[in-house]
Amino acid sequence: MTIFEPIVGFVERLWKAEFARFAAIGSAAFVVDSAVLYAGLALGLGLYLGRAVSYLVAATFTWYGNRRITFATHAHGASAVAAEWIRFLSANLVGGAVNYATYAGLVSLLPLVRAHPVLGVAAGSIAGLGVNFTLSKFLVFRTSSSND
Repeated sequence: MTIFEPIVGFVERLWKAEFARFAAIGSAAFVVDSAVLYAGLALGLGLYLGRAVSYLVAATFTWYGNRRITFATHAHGASAVAAEWIRFLSANLVGGAVNYATYAGLVSLLPLVRAHPVLGVAAGSIAGLGVNFTLSKFLVFRTSSSND
C-alpha cells in the first residue's frame, strides 16, 4: 500500500457523491462566469449588466455539465431538453437571486470587491450553491420514478 492509496480512495468516494460533482461543475462555472463578466466589462456592459449576462452563460454551462455528469437521469429529445433547461433556470432563480444579491451587495459596499469583482462572483457562487443543488436535484433532474 502506497501513501497515496488512502487519498485516492477518499477522492473516489467524494467524486461519487452528487454534491461533490455538482460543486466541481460549479467551480468550472465560476471560471466561465468570471471570464464572461470580465469580457462584458471590457465591452462596456458595466458591473451589473455584465454580471447578469455572465450569470446566464454560467447557468447554462452548469445545467449542461450537471445533466451530463452529476445526475444520471436527464431529458432526451429537443423539446424535453429545452424544457429541462428552462426548468433548471427557473428553479435556480432562487439560488441565482442569492448569488446576485451577494455579488451586488459586496460590489456596492466594499471597495476591494468593486476593484476585483471576481471576489463578489466567488462569494455569490458559494452563497447560492446549496440552494441550487437542492432545487436541481429535486425539481430539475428527478429520477424517472418521480417524473411519473
